[in-house]
Amino acid sequence: MLPQAVRVAVPGLSNNFVDIIKQSSLAFTLGVTEIMAVAKMEGSTNLRFLESFTAVMIVYWLIVTVFNYLQKLLERWLSRMY
Repeated sequence: MLPQAVRVAVPGLSNNFVDIIKQSSLAFTLGVTEIMAVAKMEGSTNLRFLESFTAVMIVYWLIVTVFNYLQKLLERWLSRMY
């Protein structure tokens, strides 16, 4: 069995993880190549920035939505355990 503190810690930890995902695009400003950098490079080769950044927005949205759904499932499961 998991400690009871896990039930209390999961929402905060999950929110921090979602914030890290959202802020990963800020790493591009520091020179880290990631999905925003790829979108910018792709947009510059064919001058279709709107489509590139829209695709990135959808990817980020899907990742965050799936993780939030999994977080809700985990929180429900933990609340039934205790």
